[in-house]
Amino acid sequence: MNEMEYQMIFKRKSFHLFKDIGHLSDIELAQIEEAFHSCRSLFPEIKVDMKIVPADQTSCKRGQEYCILLYSEKKEGYLPNIGYIGEQLDLYLASMNIGALWFGIGKTEEQSDNGLDFVIMIAIAKMSQDKFRKDMFKSKRKPLGEVWHGECCNNIGNIARFAPSACNTQPWIVEAALTALTVYRYKKPGKRGIMPAAMVTHYNRIDIGIFLLFLELCLEHEGIGFERKLMPDTGDEERTLIAVYQLQDSKC
Repeated sequence: MNEMEYQMIFKRKSFHLFKDIGHLSDIELAQIEEAFHSCRSLFPEIKVDMKIVPADQTSCKRGQEYCILLYSEKKEGYLPNIGYIGEQLDLYLASMNIGALWFGIGKTEEQSDNGLDFVIMIAIAKMSQDKFRKDMFKSKRKPLGEVWHGECCNNIGNIARFAPSACNTQPWIVEAALTALTVYRYKKPGKRGIMPAAMVTHYNRIDIGIFLLFLELCLEHEGIGFERKLMPDTGDEERTLIAVYQLQDSKC
């Protein structure tokens, strides 16, 4: 599963508008639910769930057929956890030629599910193979040196930096050394795109979970073992320490 997810990094893209969509079958919808329940967690103790609803039951109007609603307990770490889980689903969807869009501002009347709170939605629709990304490196991303500090594991950083993020803010910085990668959530002063100022940290915490998944998939693909230590994300500084990856058998 992890290698498939890594390969889908190069295929997936954010469908900001769905055109010429196909129809998702009941079997495919059931497969999406099954895939969600097999996703790995950053914090396994945090309960999560999902629900697939027709597009017209949400405020998202991008031409999609359905929306995946993601729910969670609101505990420390729930936002990066939902990002980490949801991005596994995003990559799985790409493998099935299902286009997806993380839609942060979406609203739904389904605000709770089995005692869990609605966090964010992912819009989805069946798309033809040719609608997906053909050359990831043509996507707009920060230069490697802006998000990856150090000479170690630059090949990993060069792929991981293509993780999707709200308004393409790419709110991460990695300090790369021979034996460890230290990951920070980075909040650039005054930089928020169209996001309401009060929601920047909220969405950036989801984004950092997405980035951690990409980082780990890249490490695993390169055959580099690691031990991950997650830090409480309780601050709102320009740089907030998120995780330290102690590297094993590094080929940097």
